[in-house]
Amino acid sequence: MKIIKNVLMLLGVFFVVSTLVFAVQNRVEEQSDDAMDVAENDPGKNVAKEYKISAIDIPEDLNFAGEPVPQDDPEVMERVDREFLVNTYWQSNALLLMKRAHKYFPIIEPILAKNGIPNDFKYLAVAESGLQNVVSHAGATGFWQIMKGTGQEYGLEVNKNVDERYHLEKSTEVACQYLNKWKEKYGSWTLTAAAYNAGPGAINKFMGIQQVGDYYDLLLGQETGRYVFRIMAIKEILTHPEKYGFEINKEDMYTTVPTFRVEVDEPVFSFADFAQRYEINYKILKRHNPWLREAHLNNASRKKYIIEIPNKGYYKVSSSNP
Repeated sequence: MKIIKNVLMLLGVFFVVSTLVFAVQNRVEEQSDDAMDVAENDPGKNVAKEYKISAIDIPEDLNFAGEPVPQDDPEVMERVDREFLVNTYWQSNALLLMKRAHKYFPIIEPILAKNGIPNDFKYLAVAESGLQNVVSHAGATGFWQIMKGTGQEYGLEVNKNVDERYHLEKSTEVACQYLNKWKEKYGSWTLTAAAYNAGPGAINKFMGIQQVGDYYDLLLGQETGRYVFRIMAIKEILTHPEKYGFEINKEDMYTTVPTFRVEVDEPVFSFADFAQRYEINYKILKRHNPWLREAHLNNASRKKYIIEIPNKGYYKVSSSNP
């Protein structure tokens, strides 16, 4: 009797579990059917149908600064393809680059033109820093990632108080001088760009060992080996964003705030106090003058500095003090 009782209990448990599983399965199937009905009736909710990931069509006239890419070389084209894929499908970064380019390219372009540097080199600055005042692990600084020694060699003031590598106009001028120097040596803008990234010493060494004189024939380290291809991909995507699936309106772009210039030829003991004279605060002053690295300016030599002050009405500043 005890055995029969246990068997009946097991059968009862089995029946209850089976009923629950059947009910859950039916519910899941109903929800799946409902989701399919919604997707069919409302294509906007069917993400898989709307969002497509595909291979990239590479332009047939790919070039850097007018120097053509050997597109008949399959190894070269694999490297090109990699940079187009990475930079197209890293959508958030591409959108940020477009927004910043709208703000900063109008400042960079005339300086390049004045110095005889091809317009494509503005994309070198994008590749170097993302158009931000960043500092690399090696200490390269600013939009153009200039090392301290290089900056000082070309006339920039670099110390704890003032660092003109953060000054967009002045650092762009220095980058132009540096680029022209190496273009004169190499005779190629492509090799000049590679030298900007790796340093001319490294490029000279690789060219000597490998006995070749063309960027596309050199076996380089990964960063420099990808460098020119990355610049070309960024150039193409930022020039033709709609071709690569980006939709961005002019009102979405970042813009510069108009400023006027104030000459300073004496020490400034507090930039917080200095800013308040022009109805702005310390943060706003430093945003427009990132080359001012401390909260004061020593200026014992009475050197003349030009400080950018935003026009009135662009910022609302609280007048309350702590």
